[in-house]
Amino acid sequence: MDIHGSVDVVVVAYEDLPFSEFLHRPGAAAKRLNVVRALRLRRRDDVDLALMRVDQMERDGVVVDFTARLLASLVRSQPLDVVRLALGEALPWTTFLPEVDLDQLLAELVSVTQGAASLGNLSPVAVLLEQWRHTAEVYADPVLLEIIQREPDGDLGQVPAPAGEL
Repeated sequence: MDIHGSVDVVVVAYEDLPFSEFLHRPGAAAKRLNVVRALRLRRRDDVDLALMRVDQMERDGVVVDFTARLLASLVRSQPLDVVRLALGEALPWTTFLPEVDLDQLLAELVSVTQGAASLGNLSPVAVLLEQWRHTAEVYADPVLLEIIQREPDGDLGQVPAPAGEL
């Protein structure tokens, strides 16, 4: 069985390239994309950029869409304990979340992943996972958890109106 078909097989995920070199030799950089999945263009005074072929980006999108649909199907069709176990394998920090939070994470993950895949923008998934990881960090630290769960001492006073909304 030939799983490669007409798809170019790329060995390296990405290669670093100084942005200035890309500017001076864009043709050579473009040729590198036949061998590497993407180029990470390092910039001195700003955030690095990524350069990839459109066909690679489209294939990535197909995989993300498939993964989102598969995740949703598994969550709907499999016993919850099996899904929780798989989630723990993928995200080991979930071991610190209470069961009710695990269920909420799964529901949000399915919804956000499907929505993000349909938009072709994975940022919402990354934000969601980061937020839940921070929640797990709180549960993992008994001192921090106690501080957060503690009732405030007395009335904290009037909350000022946001600027411009008087």
